[in-house]
Amino acid sequence: MGRLLATPGALRLLERYQISVLALLSRHVRGDWGELCAEDQQANALALQQGLRLLSSYPLSREEGGQTVSATLWVITEADRASTTVLLPSEY
Repeated sequence: MGRLLATPGALRLLERYQISVLALLSRHVRGDWGELCAEDQQANALALQQGLRLLSSYPLSREEGGQTVSATLWVITEADRASTTVLLPSEY
């Protein structure tokens, strides 16, 4: 996984949803890439064989004031495996 990084927005979201960054990283490392379309799943399978970038997408939800609030976090491991970053899709 290389160097572990997280953007300020991702850290705020993890705190708000009370989710451990280690829990997400553990899923990512095990190949549980969350909710990806078929094309992204195929890209990850190829990435494992050819040393390309890996992407995970984890939807989050919680109840706030009687309403469900949803968000998504991405985890990206670079092709050279030098770093893995947790970020919001809007921060990409």
